[in-house]
Amino acid sequence: MRLQDRNFESEFTFRTSRSGGKGGQHVNKTETKVELIFNVVGSAILSDEEKERLKLKLATQLNSEGELRLYSAESRSQLGNKENVIAKFYEVVAKALKKEKKRVATKIPKAVKARIKEKKAKLSEKKGGRRL
Repeated sequence: MRLQDRNFESEFTFRTSRSGGKGGQHVNKTETKVELIFNVVGSAILSDEEKERLKLKLATQLNSEGELRLYSAESRSQLGNKENVIAKFYEVVAKALKKEKKRVATKIPKAVKARIKEKKAKLSEKKGGRRL
């Protein structure tokens, strides 16, 4: 099941504030910066396994109450910033929930090891000739 298929929007809390940057007087009068707050710990949509994975992967982005806070102030409109921050949320959560592939250990071929050893011996000989 894709993340977008779940109804996360029902658990979002939005806060708006004045944002800096370009926009002149418009920026000083309107609240266009949007903050999305999502409570990972208290979510009914996520399974316990997913909550634990998010707590591990997003540890630096979660506050003490287990809330994920994301901001957007890129657009000059509140609606544009709201769409941006929702898209950012899905990216962050999808990346955190993605299971990493297990690394398969590989061996260095014997021929490569021999070449490395040969190169070291040549270098050692060259530098050894510089000593008194």
